[in-house]
Amino acid sequence: MTGRVSFVGAGPGAADLITVRGAKRIAEADVVLWAPSVIEAECVREHARADAELVDFSRVTEADVVEVYRRASAGKLEVVRLHAGDPSLWGGLRDQQEACRRLGLETDVVPGVSQVSAAAASVGRELTTSSVAQSLLLVGPETAEHVEEFAAHGTTMAISASGARAGLLVERLRAGGYADDTPVVVAYKVSLPDETVAQTTLGELEACVKERKLYRTTLFLVGQVLAQPASRRRAPVVEGDEPVRRARPSKWAQRASRPVVKSGESPSAAAWSAVHDWQETARTKRQAPARPKPEPVGEPLLQLVTDVPEDVEADEAKPKPKPVVAAAAKPKPTTVRASTTPRKPTGSRAKKNKRVN
Repeated sequence: MTGRVSFVGAGPGAADLITVRGAKRIAEADVVLWAPSVIEAECVREHARADAELVDFSRVTEADVVEVYRRASAGKLEVVRLHAGDPSLWGGLRDQQEACRRLGLETDVVPGVSQVSAAAASVGRELTTSSVAQSLLLVGPETAEHVEEFAAHGTTMAISASGARAGLLVERLRAGGYADDTPVVVAYKVSLPDETVAQTTLGELEACVKERKLYRTTLFLVGQVLAQPASRRRAPVVEGDEPVRRARPSKWAQRASRPVVKSGESPSAAAWSAVHDWQETARTKRQAPARPKPEPVGEPLLQLVTDVPEDVEADEAKPKPKPVVAAAAKPKPTTVRASTTPRKPTGSRAKKNKRVN
């Protein structure tokens, strides 16, 4: 068995947006690498073991992180490196995996809820629709200078860029063909208590960013698909109309929708009860002592015989045989054998003389 490094997506920020698999990896970890500036501390406190080593990799060098991997390889440790959002999006995953493989460590990736999907969910919009935009372009901070080329496609864009350069971003989007009335969603620390989510347009984007003092890396969602939906008035119910029949739920659907809530417990706490059970199992599994070897089978039998009191007779100590009901004997079938000796020829029998009176 070798050590293992798991790259876990911690979600956009909120502690309850981590996946169940990600929480399980944290509960099994001997070392947790994370950055408190982008990951909620409750996410680590809720799932990590009490004796787990916590390392803030934003305050150490990359050489120190590699040293943690080296200790994991030598001591066969379980290491978790938490990534904000999803590890596959702007997480530097490839370099970390190569460093682990050079040290002979196993690696696995646990996906997470991305900041892009969390920002779209916060405003209640979908990023791709069949009538407006069927594709999504992801633009990272290192490729923000190519926004004009990407904007020529006219589809939905998710741009991670510095808020201090919002004016330059607006110019490049305009040059790419986006109009000033194009809807834009500005998201910063989405799902966290101090999040900033604003809906604006391309023409008012720079003023919106300055008003909220967003100078660090911010997520911008751009596209017509983010426009406010037209309000629809519900048709009044006319008396006499037939009621709409609802589908009858199956027994499996009823079991899945039945919440298990204890007395005095909120539904959210009940939802976490199952997670806590296997968390404790994962924590204790790492610290469980070696099981003692079972004793030979013959010793308990000898002990059983020697524990018989002296005043008990030997006949009573011995187990009494169970009565066995004998099966009824079946009659043996009679076999007729043919004789091989030839029979003697016999003459005609003499007639009996009649009795003379």
